Amino acid sequence: MGIYIYIYGDTGLIVRSTLARLIIYWRGKLVMCRLQGTFSTTSEVYIFRRCSSSSNLTMWLSVVVLVHVLLLSNSVESQSIIDTLPGFPGKLPFKLETGYIGVGELDEVQLFYYFIESERNPKDDPLVLWLTGGPGCSALSALLFEIGPFTFDYANSSGRNKPTLELNPYSWTKIANIIFLDAPVGTGFSYATTWEAYNSNDTSSTTQTYEFLRKWLMTHSTFLVNPLYIAGDSYSGKTVPIIIQEVSNGNEIGHSPALNLKGFVIGNPLTHEIWDINARVKFAHRTALISDRLYQSTKRNCQGRYINPDPNNTQCVEDLREVNECLANIYIAQILEPNCAYSQPPKPNKLWSFSPHLDDNFIDILHSTPDQVLEPWCRCYNYPYSYIWANDKSVQKALHVREGTITNWERCSNTLAYTQNIITSIDYHRNLTKKDLRALVYSGDHDMSIPYVGTLEWIELLDLSIKDDWRPWFVDGQIAGYVTIYTEEKYSLTFTTIKGGGHTAPEYKPKECLAMIDRWFAYYFL
Repeated sequence: MGIYIYIYGDTGLIVRSTLARLIIYWRGKLVMCRLQGTFSTTSEVYIFRRCSSSSNLTMWLSVVVLVHVLLLSNSVESQSIIDTLPGFPGKLPFKLETGYIGVGELDEVQLFYYFIESERNPKDDPLVLWLTGGPGCSALSALLFEIGPFTFDYANSSGRNKPTLELNPYSWTKIANIIFLDAPVGTGFSYATTWEAYNSNDTSSTTQTYEFLRKWLMTHSTFLVNPLYIAGDSYSGKTVPIIIQEVSNGNEIGHSPALNLKGFVIGNPLTHEIWDINARVKFAHRTALISDRLYQSTKRNCQGRYINPDPNNTQCVEDLREVNECLANIYIAQILEPNCAYSQPPKPNKLWSFSPHLDDNFIDILHSTPDQVLEPWCRCYNYPYSYIWANDKSVQKALHVREGTITNWERCSNTLAYTQNIITSIDYHRNLTKKDLRALVYSGDHDMSIPYVGTLEWIELLDLSIKDDWRPWFVDGQIAGYVTIYTEEKYSLTFTTIKGGGHTAPEYKPKECLAMIDRWFAYYFL
């Protein structure tokens, strides 16, 4: 906690708490002033009058010390070590920290995070900032269902009972320190102190994430030397490269602290919505979901452009109608798994739009029949456990969630005040190829939401040299996927498929994904 002073003309200053040290600036100089009027112990705003001499320094210092003490109980930054969690038997066998860090000009955005130290060697293992997709999907979703150290014990979490937790043997925290961040604002347990601050977009969210990272490392300075990677999946495929660019630019112009940035990791990444979604038709053809005749006709009549076709192009429109008929009942997050759409009215435009909320529309149904075994089993039946657990008051208390800051935790928010103002991140990727960076791009090869074929197409646009061409890689003697390594001077990009994986690949193939990230962090070939 510290104090910033803001000049309002010649008459006053505003003092508020911010960083974990005393910071008093006015045109780069220490401001000396005295209290004007009174102030409340419950307020974070204090009015001072600017002084022209140093005669009031003693009084000013006394006021600053008093303000400093008063604000200790309401610091905009907080962190807590969690030893136990409801639903988990005994003490946690890993170090879990939760907290808030304020970002924005007035710290009006309070970003919530979960930090889990590596179970192997926290001092030397990589530091990863993980951003779940969406926008608006909580980091807790990735922690519980993808790469975190615990997940739900489904066998002992039936009906309306409070869910129980069990260890995940394939957690990425076994080999890395991971910050799971609820971003942008309004996601998970993150909140804003003003209504206006809830409005965000790609640009503001990435700027706030960079600010969060710098502030977090100021208060966790022992991790400044660890190799730093920014990671995420789905929609984060658009924002992660932008954050990498901000970090790189900040390092180049001398922002403090300097971040030990080594690269980034993105899974089934959204890069250009039209580009990625357009690839669904090619993917459907390759996986025998549409006929060769229909594919060739659609490709010819639509000229390879399947998003927002010209309504006057009747042949294209008719072909796309047939494509829709073939794919309407496919679970696009993993085409081999059962589709649960029978429980909801069909959405005719589902195939031609990107939605992070692939599964949450089943929650009301499951809550209405919690003791019934629904057939066939669908993956989305696991997700309601996160709603029950994260909205439990004892869980929120254990996680040190600030009381009254959110009304209802959601795995993925449908009400986020978010504008997607960056159409594509391909130009950012192109700029990053000129940096001394490593990139890992992985794709579950059975995801039709962001198909691997579209990802390969934009990678080809980067005009990189192929160092290691398409080949299989193995886990326990079995093919786990296919990898290609690209290079450009100091830049390296590894692309790999995850055989049998879906949209969130570690959720479907946890063992293979842990092997992938462990080898890649260690600079081993997959």
